Amino acid sequence: MYLGRIVSAGMNKDGKPFIAYRVSSRSFPNRMAKSFEDKAAIIPKEGYLEDIFENAYIAYNCVRIVDDVAIVSNGSHTDVISDKIAIGMNIRDAMTLTLLTMDYEKDDFNTPRIAAAIKSTTDENNYEAYIGIVTDGKVLVEKIEYGKAAFISTYECQSPQEVEFTAESSKSAAQFILDGGEFKKFTNPVGSVGSVFDGKWNIESINLE
Repeated sequence: MYLGRIVSAGMNKDGKPFIAYRVSSRSFPNRMAKSFEDKAAIIPKEGYLEDIFENAYIAYNCVRIVDDVAIVSNGSHTDVISDKIAIGMNIRDAMTLTLLTMDYEKDDFNTPRIAAAIKSTTDENNYEAYIGIVTDGKVLVEKIEYGKAAFISTYECQSPQEVEFTAESSKSAAQFILDGGEFKKFTNPVGSVGSVFDGKWNIESINLE
């Protein structure tokens, strides 16, 4: 089954907050995930830089860390959500406002925008995690229940799906969403990013050859 881009967030089996992102692509597979200290990006591979002139949506920051919050998405709305959180807006409002105003991508497929964000805390009273989507037919932002994990995708799974996320580290989180558990049955993987909070949001990326 082809889901396109996939976002996942919540708590792993050890009760640690995590975020994960996977690029699956049929049209532009020649891309890679690149991780930095406080963000990760999806960019064309060397030799395919001109692809961005065919579709401006294929390169973007897919992960940003703002203080104690990790934000993950499939497009430029990562930065917009992050900027709103940075000035004090709560996660739900930042995500809802951004998805509503930026709307779905105006490409040949009306590609939905998907996103998630989570605070790096195991204190249930201060815990905040949301996952959302905007398509050409709906806008949805839903709270992720404390202790649970969820994923959403641009195609097929356009409502949050509960998932058991067993990865224990940032690297294994990137690997898990790429080809582990329930995710291994989804086709056309290209690359992935993962981060499990273990005192710090360390971001790791994996790319297929």
